[in-house]
Amino acid sequence: MADKTIVHLLRHGEVHNPEGVLYGRLPGYHLSANGRAMADAAADFFADRNIATVYASPLTRAQETATPVAERHGLSLVTEERLIESGNVLEGTTVSLKHLARNPVNWRYLWNPFTPSWGERYTEVVARMWASVERARDENTGAEAVCVSHQLPVWVTRLHAEKRRLWHNPRSRECALGSVTSLAFEGDKLTSVSYAVPARRPVREEDAAQ
Repeated sequence: MADKTIVHLLRHGEVHNPEGVLYGRLPGYHLSANGRAMADAAADFFADRNIATVYASPLTRAQETATPVAERHGLSLVTEERLIESGNVLEGTTVSLKHLARNPVNWRYLWNPFTPSWGERYTEVVARMWASVERARDENTGAEAVCVSHQLPVWVTRLHAEKRRLWHNPRSRECALGSVTSLAFEGDKLTSVSYAVPARRPVREEDAAQ
């Protein structure tokens, strides 16, 4: 029988972003108190599992989410560049796509929601994410690995795994903050996809201060 390997795609926790910036790949965005609680909940979720390696996007919020998981298993965190957030020309703005569409100057970015035209192509995101999944699978045969990434990359990877179309309504994504999308393999064959949300209760301000 082929070895069973599981690759878990963990979305980072909540980010401290009071200005509501579309931060994308911008540096310096840390987890909020809720985000740190989500990272701890993820570490609890994986505590009794056979986690052999923890990989993370190079962005701060992913690294901070991954650290408690790696520490719980006595592992060094592995930075995997291909797990990074998707590229977006609207990065750094604080307004919605609907608002941007009112200005004809922005139409050159917004003409095609199926690609999408305002950022990294879905097909490109899937290609690099799936390469990361295969790396994690092949380097941890017979065990489990955690890959900490971001909402859109995780979601389109799941769509690809389930043989669904990549273009979608962002509001339809089943990929909550701190959630886990798990890909199970027998050998190199994908056998199942599952989803869990370890952290469902937001931390209260008074809890965060303790």
